[in-house]
Amino acid sequence: PEGHLSLPSCYPLPDRSRRGAAPTRLFPLIRHLSYRLTVRLAATPLTPNQITGMSLVAGLVGAVCFTFGTWEAEMIGGLMLVLSYTLDNCDGEIARMKGLSSAWGAKFDDLADWLVDSAFFAGLGYGTSVERNDPLWLWLGLAATAGAAIDYVIRLVIHAKAAGSPGPPREEETTNERKPQDTIDWLIYVFHKLSRSDFSFIVLALVLFDVAWVLLPAAAVGAQAYWIVDLFPRARGWHT
Repeated sequence: PEGHLSLPSCYPLPDRSRRGAAPTRLFPLIRHLSYRLTVRLAATPLTPNQITGMSLVAGLVGAVCFTFGTWEAEMIGGLMLVLSYTLDNCDGEIARMKGLSSAWGAKFDDLADWLVDSAFFAGLGYGTSVERNDPLWLWLGLAATAGAAIDYVIRLVIHAKAAGSPGPPREEETTNERKPQDTIDWLIYVFHKLSRSDFSFIVLALVLFDVAWVLLPAAAVGAQAYWIVDLFPRARGWHT
């Protein structure tokens, strides 16, 4: 409980209620973990950028685990991904709580996200190709990795253009809540959260049933759909 933590009064706790429609309180699921971890990390001297670094390390370790192609290694990898994604939410929450948001921190967070996603798909593709003795799986993993790289470049271009236009700076983007307004918005919102924020839960669930390999053909196509969707303004800026 928050009352058991000795947080300075100047650090407001993240809004757990998340006023709005029920689906926005349910998604992203990772928030239910990050909230509890955030209030504990906020009581430490860790900075948001250090937490981003921890998220990056956890994600890369998880990706390496998937290269072994065994159920045990993939289970460890799946848990490391959940930890990585949880910390990835904590860094932004703590940055807002402590007033430590910065343009560099936002860019570092984007870079860490890309590296973790790319490493995961490449690791899963390699591990599955070795286990099944079929290079096709590696190529599927590399196709998903390429999609993640394209999306990262698109976001760099979008943020670079936004930097020279009126509006809030990059580090303040996450303070502006945006909620779905219509059916199309809801479909994009759920797709975005399940394929990004809550992706680690999907990975862990598939690993439990030893079918993580199904992500490779799905991601080889889905990663391309993700960056295509990100080309449209209404698909960006979900911080509910």
